[in-house]
Amino acid sequence: MDIEQFDYELPESLIAQTPLSDRSSSRLMTLNKHTGEIGHYQFRDLVHFVKPGDVLVLNDTRVIPARLIGRKRGGGAHVELLLLKQLEEDRWETLARPGRRLKKGAWIDFGEDAAGKPLLSAEVEEELPDGGRLVRFNYEGVFLEILDKLGQMPLPPYIREMLEDKERYQTVYAQHPGSAAAPTAGLHFTEGMLSQLRAQGVQIAFVTLHVGLGTFRPVSVQDITQHKMHAEYYSIPAETAQVLQEARTEGRRIIAVGTTSCRTLETAAQKFGDQPLQETSGWTDIFIYPGYQFRLVDGLVTNFHLPKSTLLMLISAMAGRENVMHAYAEAVKERYRFFSFGDSMFIY
Repeated sequence: MDIEQFDYELPESLIAQTPLSDRSSSRLMTLNKHTGEIGHYQFRDLVHFVKPGDVLVLNDTRVIPARLIGRKRGGGAHVELLLLKQLEEDRWETLARPGRRLKKGAWIDFGEDAAGKPLLSAEVEEELPDGGRLVRFNYEGVFLEILDKLGQMPLPPYIREMLEDKERYQTVYAQHPGSAAAPTAGLHFTEGMLSQLRAQGVQIAFVTLHVGLGTFRPVSVQDITQHKMHAEYYSIPAETAQVLQEARTEGRRIIAVGTTSCRTLETAAQKFGDQPLQETSGWTDIFIYPGYQFRLVDGLVTNFHLPKSTLLMLISAMAGRENVMHAYAEAVKERYRFFSFGDSMFIY
């Protein structure tokens, strides 16, 4: 399957640079995956499309301020690290810029205390492809507290404006720190909307997938079937597994909020097959593209994605490539806001 089939033209003016002050006031396009029918609404209207008995699955990961800017020890050159994946203890897989300056054994220092001592240091233990570096951090105190003091929110490169409120790049239900990017489909929900959905009989369930670079890394091969996803950590608690199993048994809809929730659910479906779903965790590199048969997910709440991205391929697998590309052309025509801080789509 050729990557050019997932390309489209997007005016730069439609790339949302800032989030709306009211999360639920973004626009909502609905797309019927069977007929291709399109509708135009506001996000808060989602409550009219989700029915009693439906299960809405949210990714409760929390974005960490994963962008660190420091200096190479000895040379003083500025270095940027983006934390991608915690391996164990204080070892992290990172993306380094400029990577050529950071050979194995190099040290980077971040921040200073009152005595001029670095608040945080990192030793490069291994050089990885594409600017990746395996580093071990050295510090005194609590790592996440230090990171919160020194780190910046890792906004995507197409967002050039500073984010005034860091919490606006978190979902209102974010719980478990570990992501290098937000599960952006969930940014539209408010506590009020979630309460309204529960009140009308919709079950809300949570999974965790710590979003890494794998979700967003560009596809660099012409034949998309040759693309390899980077693994990301996921977890499904026992309570969620039970809710999902009951819904599957009773034939009720399971609606994933975001491609990360969708990939988590489909990973579990592949793992357990026809056996009852159970509490589970691990690493997933599942790549969903047209031809994939969904085992668990019936509907999807998602944002509008980059051309030629694995995310666009995933929603094309669910709704059909022609339906999706037609919907995107309609979104451009109607001047929807695209990408992380943009508008949303409900595929049903």
